Amino acid sequence: MLLLAHMGITLGTAQALDVVVGRWRSARARRGESAAGDVTVVVPRPASLMSRIDVRLLLLGSVLPDLIDKPLGQVVFRDTFSNGRIFCHTLLFLVVISLLGYYIWQRQGKTWLIVIAFGVFMHLLLDGMWHSPHTLLWPFYGWAFPRRSVDHFWRHIVENLEHNPGTYVPEIIGLVILGWFALGLVYRKRVHAFLRNGAT
Repeated sequence: MLLLAHMGITLGTAQALDVVVGRWRSARARRGESAAGDVTVVVPRPASLMSRIDVRLLLLGSVLPDLIDKPLGQVVFRDTFSNGRIFCHTLLFLVVISLLGYYIWQRQGKTWLIVIAFGVFMHLLLDGMWHSPHTLLWPFYGWAFPRRSVDHFWRHIVENLEHNPGTYVPEIIGLVILGWFALGLVYRKRVHAFLRNGAT
């Protein structure tokens, strides 16, 4: 899966989760009001999850494994790895940054690394890394990563975009989601806020 699919589908998934969690919290608040009986209880509307995170970090996390692994595995250490899915495409990497994110949240109340970790989780999910257990479960199958031919990497991408629905359909979906998100920012005049601090 490529850039637009990773970013767009991750963003769309986060927005969908935001809607589901928002409805669940609202329903719970309504149950609390009805349980109060005749007593008037004013329950503030819960803030949405998307309004409390830096969406730029979510988008960064969604492509972070490729941003690190592809230059390392296909360019810098090409003779050693010959693979664009190495360390950052492992479950170990996801677990480490998730635990660090949880620690930072507990100690400082900041969620920035948890947001990145969610993006990385979505990246591994969208890449279908369960099909590559030697990479996903590294180093349980050994310290080496599977080797792949990277000689015609870009030509392979172009051919897949032209002929493989498994590549171009997710890219189109991602593009639509990102486009809709961008239009929403423009309509609500939130472009500068998004660029400045990731707020939506």
